[in-house]
Amino acid sequence: MRRVCQGDLGGLAALFERYHRPLYQYFVHLSGNRDLSQDLVQDVFFRILKYRDTFQPDASFTAWMYQIARNTHTDSLRKRRFEVIPGGADAKEIEMPSHDEAPEDRIGRKQEVKLLRKALDRLPPEKREVLILSRYQNLKYEEIAEILDCEVNTVKVRVYRAVQALSQIYFQMANEKAG
Repeated sequence: MRRVCQGDLGGLAALFERYHRPLYQYFVHLSGNRDLSQDLVQDVFFRILKYRDTFQPDASFTAWMYQIARNTHTDSLRKRRFEVIPGGADAKEIEMPSHDEAPEDRIGRKQEVKLLRKALDRLPPEKREVLILSRYQNLKYEEIAEILDCEVNTVKVRVYRAVQALSQIYFQMANEKAG
């Protein structure tokens, strides 16, 4: 990021290479829309370039970037609030095939992942976001606290409550499916 702050656009290309996939997955999990997610990733990198002077060198770049991503997503929601945006149907989990796994196990796992994705879509946005940041983006609680502008203990409580809510929704949906 130091190179970008000094006007070196090659530094931005390096940041893009490193972070475009995690950002894309973040947006896909939030919105369920792949095309919108690609656009939002582009917007984030445009904003990184535009607001590079606001970056504090002693701060976490990842947290700063996700703050920009979060703002980008919020701005997008405001702009598109009257549009119909498809939910999780467009969002597919990317999985690596396992050669050791039996076909019926693979099918069962895919069904569980699909059900989990639907359960995640039913969570309120604030719970979904904290789970995406902690579980899918693998951010540390300290980074999430910085992104959400709250205390680390608050993040821990929010993650715990979100996991509990997700479990409840998942098992309710699983029982409905079985019954």
